[in-house]
Amino acid sequence: MRYGIEKETLNWAESVWEKLEIKLEAECRRLGSIMPYVPVDGRYEDMGKRELAAWTNGFYSGMLWQMYHATGKGCYKDAATGIEERLDEALTSFTKLDHDVGFLWLHTAVADYRLTGSKGSRARGLHAAGILAGRYNPKGRYIKAWNGERAGVAIVDCLMNLPLLYWAAEEQHDSAYRQIAVNHTDTVLNYILRPDGSCNHMVEFDPATGEYLDNPGGQGYESGSSWSRGQAWAIYGMSLAYRYTGNEVYLDAAKRVAHYVCANLAIHDDIPLIDFRAPAQPVYYDTTAGVCAACGLLELSEHVRYLEKDLYVKSAVRCLKAVTDRFCQWNPDIDSVVSCGSARYDRESDRQVPIIYGDYFLTEGILRLLDRDFLIW
Repeated sequence: MRYGIEKETLNWAESVWEKLEIKLEAECRRLGSIMPYVPVDGRYEDMGKRELAAWTNGFYSGMLWQMYHATGKGCYKDAATGIEERLDEALTSFTKLDHDVGFLWLHTAVADYRLTGSKGSRARGLHAAGILAGRYNPKGRYIKAWNGERAGVAIVDCLMNLPLLYWAAEEQHDSAYRQIAVNHTDTVLNYILRPDGSCNHMVEFDPATGEYLDNPGGQGYESGSSWSRGQAWAIYGMSLAYRYTGNEVYLDAAKRVAHYVCANLAIHDDIPLIDFRAPAQPVYYDTTAGVCAACGLLELSEHVRYLEKDLYVKSAVRCLKAVTDRFCQWNPDIDSVVSCGSARYDRESDRQVPIIYGDYFLTEGILRLLDRDFLIW
């Protein structure tokens, strides 16, 4: 086992996996190729019918591919392939796409290609990578986040989209994709990550000159606060940047953010608040930040020296255990597993509710511990 976990922890992970396997197969056979987001009265609606290019629309497919890899059951492959094909319309519409094409097509086309060798899936992934590369601003050395008037905004989330560019660079033997990813990561280091391991959600530049302008509040409590899912993106994204480049600066950055997050988790019973620097009341949690951070910590543990691993692995396991103990429901007739996820601090509609990417990262985390996952990033 690559994480060196104790037998007791392994047994716990196996028990969670047994429940996940029953739950997710029932969901797969019931839901087919929909694109879930937040369930309503215990049932997922199809976000793809309302907003095909929504950034969350790949996560269910990613979960299906993880399950297909772990079990070999064709129902997962069939449903995931259906989602991938549905997203073709988003590729051709183009104008609604933004920096999150990585989240969309890493979990669909690239995952499909890695597991099946599908040439059509490879073409879709390369198309998406070209769109992501086209958002690069050479003056500011960043990938712009959203469309419209916000052309100068870069966000920490984009670190998790960059593996699409590293993959495309390898597939196309084209270092330009890789250099764009590296430049954006360096900009995140300089302007988003702080010396104490906390980070901004977003920063704003003058798109014409590349000059730094501001760090708006984003999805956390306010400017200068510490949005926990952004912290999770930073742990995982910087660890992946090290995986693909071998640059020790990125590994050190991942460690710095990880230490900050682990310290905050320790004083909140291993469940992250939406923002680690929000007022004491009201208390708002975000389990999605916890399970994402756990996966990032496990990724980080793979790149450090042996005697460093325990800190990251044990912190990840504590977080996953806390989420499964307090915020998971396993009834196969009810959609979703992980509750109390929050998209942002200031919006009640998707605050402290089940969110599909919480289920994805829980699944990835458990499969990592059991060494049955595959690298989707």
